[in-house]
Amino acid sequence: MNGADIYDKINELYDKRRQVELGGGDGRIDKQHAKGKLTARERIEYLLDEGSFVELNPFIETRASDFGMNHNSAKGEGVVTGYGKVNGKSIYLFAQDFTVYGGALGEMHGKKIAAVMDLAAKVGVPFIGLNDSGGARIQEGVSSLDGYGQVFYRNSIYSGVIPQISVIMGPSAGGAVYSPAITDFVIMVEETSQMFITGPKVIETVTGEKISSEDLGGANIHNSKSGNAHFKTKTEEEALDLVRTIIDYLPSNNKQKPVKKAYEQEDHFRDELTDIVPFNAVRPYDVKKVINQVVDEQSFLEIHENFAKNIVVGFGRMAGETVGLVCNQPKYLAGGLDIDSSDKAARFIRFCDAFNIPLITFEDVTGFFPGVKQEHGGIIRHGAKILYAYSEATVPKITVITRKAFGGAYVALNSKSIGADIVYAWPNAEIAVMGPEGAANIIFAKEIAESDNPEQVRQEKINTYRDKFANPYVAAGLGMVDDVIDPRETRIKLIQALEMLYNKQEERPYKKHGNIPL
Repeated sequence: MNGADIYDKINELYDKRRQVELGGGDGRIDKQHAKGKLTARERIEYLLDEGSFVELNPFIETRASDFGMNHNSAKGEGVVTGYGKVNGKSIYLFAQDFTVYGGALGEMHGKKIAAVMDLAAKVGVPFIGLNDSGGARIQEGVSSLDGYGQVFYRNSIYSGVIPQISVIMGPSAGGAVYSPAITDFVIMVEETSQMFITGPKVIETVTGEKISSEDLGGANIHNSKSGNAHFKTKTEEEALDLVRTIIDYLPSNNKQKPVKKAYEQEDHFRDELTDIVPFNAVRPYDVKKVINQVVDEQSFLEIHENFAKNIVVGFGRMAGETVGLVCNQPKYLAGGLDIDSSDKAARFIRFCDAFNIPLITFEDVTGFFPGVKQEHGGIIRHGAKILYAYSEATVPKITVITRKAFGGAYVALNSKSIGADIVYAWPNAEIAVMGPEGAANIIFAKEIAESDNPEQVRQEKINTYRDKFANPYVAAGLGMVDDVIDPRETRIKLIQALEMLYNKQEERPYKKHGNIPL
């Protein structure tokens, strides 16, 4: 082969690469832009640090030939995969290309994603999926289903090994929704992304119900009603910016701890906390104001903000160290625990434990939410998930009881009895089996009923019970509370506790895995 021949081959290589990069062609790219959507490669370019993307398997193609597939072949198999960096941290990713077969997943499309997932797990780095797919490639029949299975299997076995983040940037229908559902965090873009098992037309045919794609499975629905998504953004760029933010809080894999960030030394004393939390135990307040007082400035990233608002979960930093926060929200349902908030908290707790992120719990809870709907919906099973998640977790676990801690909810929310390392209580904290009113009605029912002035006696008994239990010192005397602290010193105490527990090691009995009450 002479010099001219080799240059011909090199030129042929670049021609083929340009064909791959063009995806479905200029016309389909224009249609993608007309919908307000970026192309797969534009998304990758925006997400990754400049010049860091290394593409893998660009020349993979379908081998199907039925139903005209051989005439419609497009390069790259409808998905772009590769390696790159986010804020200097290595990641692997795929981006489905809607301009090629509508991003539909076929046999080789699935194998292409599976191959890059295997590399991510071997190297131990986060994996990002940019989803934009109409579902299975029907022309390939059962081979497309096998492609899905290849991906689902890896989502499952790499869960808890490397962080997995899914961004829904278009339709995600049928089997396409199960991969995001297994991953750790799901981000959706308002108006342009939807997730559903069966689309509106199928539902109307089978059940007669009429509904739009957005009302069935849009970003608002999955962020507020179903809980299938953790975040929503107005634009694709915001969604990709959010991926970069999340990655910054996390370690690369389950054998590492998150990188501690530099932070400016400051006065940790917080006078404002005594004003934010009312002394009156029945008055509501916004626990997010408490969170923002104790974490490093502007470091709180709320997760599942619009779902099960009676509990608040998210990442923050304490003296530069990533922590996971689980906090009752008295603004909603008085901070009581129900089915959805139990699921929300338990899954977040397990994520933090999997990736060595310390857990801080702010507790102000009257109990599990009562009602026939909750009981018949399985509140026992769902509430048990919180108990299971905290008990199973071996990361540093710290609880701050700000006001009420009653009944089974007190036990469930990281009490000493299920493995808390440190429990702090504010001096106005009430720790008891139930609130004074309910307890008096039960314990002194006979005396109240037989009294000439039942209401006066009832109030006296409520006060008696409150004097006995409406303080943290009984629990502190029994070792269930490690210290009663000045609320204004909460941040100081938490930073000290995290420092004490930084090298914590705790083993659990050997087992293949437990059986969480799903």
